[in-house]
Amino acid sequence: MGHNSFGSAFTITTFGESHGEGLGVIIDGVESGFKLDTQAIQAEMARRRPGGNPLGTERDEKDQLVILSGMYEGLTTGTPLAMVLYNTNQRPYDYSNLKDVFRPGHADWSFYKKFGVRDIRGGGRSSGRETSARVAAGAVAKQILAQHGIRIFAGTVQVGSVVATKRNWDECDNALTCPDKEASLAMASLIEEVRLDQDSIGGIIECRITGLPPGLGEPVFGKLQALLSHAVMSIGAIKGIQFGDGFSCATMRGSAFNDQRTSEGFLSNHSGGILGGISSGQEVILQAAVRPTASIGKSQKTVDKENVTKDLVIEGRHDPCICPRAVVVVEAMVAITLLDLWYTAYGRQR
Repeated sequence: MGHNSFGSAFTITTFGESHGEGLGVIIDGVESGFKLDTQAIQAEMARRRPGGNPLGTERDEKDQLVILSGMYEGLTTGTPLAMVLYNTNQRPYDYSNLKDVFRPGHADWSFYKKFGVRDIRGGGRSSGRETSARVAAGAVAKQILAQHGIRIFAGTVQVGSVVATKRNWDECDNALTCPDKEASLAMASLIEEVRLDQDSIGGIIECRITGLPPGLGEPVFGKLQALLSHAVMSIGAIKGIQFGDGFSCATMRGSAFNDQRTSEGFLSNHSGGILGGISSGQEVILQAAVRPTASIGKSQKTVDKENVTKDLVIEGRHDPCICPRAVVVVEAMVAITLLDLWYTAYGRQR
């Protein structure tokens, strides 16, 4: 696993910068002879694209994906599948005032100290736009997993103090992909409130996996929750993750937390579908905490390259809440991880 690569049997390598010529992904290990639905991949890209969500950034990118290799007459060939999307609405001049200062909450400072140079145009590789390449790869993984009956879906279940109490997953046709329509309206109102206040807000994304057979994952270092945690936590906006009852288990007794089983099946799912690091056959449930967007319009304290304190107002087009466009990114990283595990355990179709 390299610095820009993820996975072993199903390996993705992403490249490109936020305001460069474009971004893309090379996938190695795709099975051959699979009929890939390119329109479905494009639909996934539309869920994440800038300008595609009324609660998000005003930057408008169509994110039209171009497949460069790895397909012939609609079928995968088993060779590296290369996909690229070209930036068409980048505005690097929005970042001209950041040449010698570091944005609070961003990777600017740590990136500069590590490499001695940085791309000020939206953060370059550290930008959330890098996740578009992950979504493309995840869309491929989802299609292959679906042929095995595995479905992955996620939604926003909290924004700020507004919490979704319902889980109507067939009613997520709203800007937040929230399974609670009433809560989604309150979430949207809060997001608009913080936008007008030139601020941002965080939230929680819940992801569920159905159809996963028991037996995936290893009992020590390759625990399923450890691998999924690595994948989801590699998304820049994610600051925490939990499975099943997660941190609530700290206040529970074993008699309440244990997932008892009878001849008819499990009586509960407090562990979130994973026992001993191995899938139990139940629905896998995880939640990821999303930080407030770092770029806000309020004046903030920072330093320049000479360590002189400065007041900084960040210009540009930014999401007041990352959750609406991050839902599909969480799904993508979960799908990539699961297909990597599937290929390792069961091999490829061809």
